[in-house]
Amino acid sequence: MTLWLILALMTAAALGAVVWPLVRARGMTAGGSDLAVYRDQLEEIERDRSERRIEGEEAEAARVEVSRRLLAAANAENAREPVASHAGGRRFAALAAVAALVPVLAAALYGVLGSPALPGQPLASRAPAGNEDLEKSPIAQLVTRVEAHLDENPDDGRGWEVIAPVYMKLERYDDAAKARRRAIALLGETSMRQVDLGEAVTAAANGVIGDEAKAAFERAVALDADNYKAQFYLGLAAEQDGKAEDAARIWQALIARSPADAPWLPVVRQSLARIDPKAAEAAQAAPASAGPAATSAAAQAPGPKPDDVAAASEMTEEQRGQMIRGMVDRLASRLHENGTDLDGWLRLLRAYKVLGENAKAKAAVVEARAALNSEPDKLRRLDAAIKDLDIGG
Repeated sequence: MTLWLILALMTAAALGAVVWPLVRARGMTAGGSDLAVYRDQLEEIERDRSERRIEGEEAEAARVEVSRRLLAAANAENAREPVASHAGGRRFAALAAVAALVPVLAAALYGVLGSPALPGQPLASRAPAGNEDLEKSPIAQLVTRVEAHLDENPDDGRGWEVIAPVYMKLERYDDAAKARRRAIALLGETSMRQVDLGEAVTAAANGVIGDEAKAAFERAVALDADNYKAQFYLGLAAEQDGKAEDAARIWQALIARSPADAPWLPVVRQSLARIDPKAAEAAQAAPASAGPAATSAAAQAPGPKPDDVAAASEMTEEQRGQMIRGMVDRLASRLHENGTDLDGWLRLLRAYKVLGENAKAKAAVVEARAALNSEPDKLRRLDAAIKDLDIGG
């Protein structure tokens, strides 16, 4: 009895699926998925341009092309007329015929082909069904289209450049590296294309920076000395090669040249702390660059200068130590003349602590308290920092 109840419910569901299109006219919206794909492409272009993955003119050209396709797809969808439904007696005749014939045909077929007497088969004992017929997602459809296009047009550099970041997101790193190589060969090299190639090759090698990736990063820096991502990877390559001093030198110079609010600074500082904690603390204590205006002001100030720290790349370890002490001494001299700069005092105390010059740190505490005696808020912050740094005095 239970079996026949289940069959009746299944028949009712089948009838509903067949009858519903006859009852309610439905518009055909075949272009919806294309619109979603083109909108995703426009968002991807904007993200790539904001991250400097593509140049301004290239981004604008890609945006115009995708917008054109989006407009064409929208116009095509609006031009479609909804399919008219049948009305009157013909509709009810069709409904009656379907309602009568479907159960009769289903029962007849089941009586001939079915086996109601067989026991049920547990789900766990059945072979897993394949997923070859699963509907592909919009991103998979886009990849399939671009791949088909590139099979027919292997010299389309723009196509290779479009699909490369998609491969990276799908973790198809070997394909991403291939696409990056083809884009460079067809469109020419830029600093961003070289660093993207190095990143793809590194990802394909499970994070190991080999000769090809390192060469790409070096070429990226040669084309644009301000390519911070390439500089970071070169420091990582030096660390992987066992050249910790070279890695520290590269990352110290990168920190010195970076704007104070640069989003990559925390990662660089963490990497530097991993191989040279003292250098990382000294870099944290020194003021960072904040763009052209800050660089100009730093050039006139007696305190530490970004160019001084960058010059450490050409110095020995002893020379770098002397340079850092010189920077600290200049900061101390400036504070001796104008002691109202609380942040300057905090940097000076951290620097003395890192250098192990406890006597100078204690003397600086006395001088700082005297200079800030009339500013209670700054004194409270100073005392809290002294406690955190464990400096007596």
